[in-house]
Amino acid sequence: MHEPVLPVATVSRVTRALLAVLTVSSLVAGCSSSFNATRDAQSTAAQTGWRSSIDAIGKPIGETDLSAWNIDVAPDGRGLPDGSGDVASGGRIFAAKCAACHGAKGEGVIGDQLVGGAGTLASANPKRTVGSYWPYATTLFDYIRRAMPYNAPQSLSADEVYALSAWILNRNGIVPDDARLDAQSLAAIRMPNRDGFVPDPRPGKL
Repeated sequence: MHEPVLPVATVSRVTRALLAVLTVSSLVAGCSSSFNATRDAQSTAAQTGWRSSIDAIGKPIGETDLSAWNIDVAPDGRGLPDGSGDVASGGRIFAAKCAACHGAKGEGVIGDQLVGGAGTLASANPKRTVGSYWPYATTLFDYIRRAMPYNAPQSLSADEVYALSAWILNRNGIVPDDARLDAQSLAAIRMPNRDGFVPDPRPGKL
């Protein structure tokens, strides 16, 4: 038997059709690549523009500006500033700037009671004062400097805060009448309720 053959005209038409298909496929592939490239370029440009708009918000902050907010004091005394203050000076400052809220003797008025409460924590009426409850004297300094007086927080100098800390601790029987506190001596004070707290391991597991 003879194998079937196609007429020359038919072969020519098939060849042209195949060439047309290949040409269209090439054009489609080229268009697709061009579209992808354009899309990627537009996406990159959009991301760059978005990043630039975000970076334009606000302004860089320098160490001088940051130092005004970097005032936290750690329990071991890290962060305490230079300066010092004594009990007598603290009494005068307390009378002028604190007594209206906390009472002339730290007994509390509209502000918290600061003095007394020793031995009451396990009772039915515990009095949580600086002397009876607070575990660290450094926390007292940190809080006074950061938040007091109520109507003018962060207005006190380091010397004034040391003096106020000395007076409040003296009223609670923790430092003597002639005490002058600074970064070293304040951090060295062991508060009566130091062992009434446990370390907080967070972040992590309890």
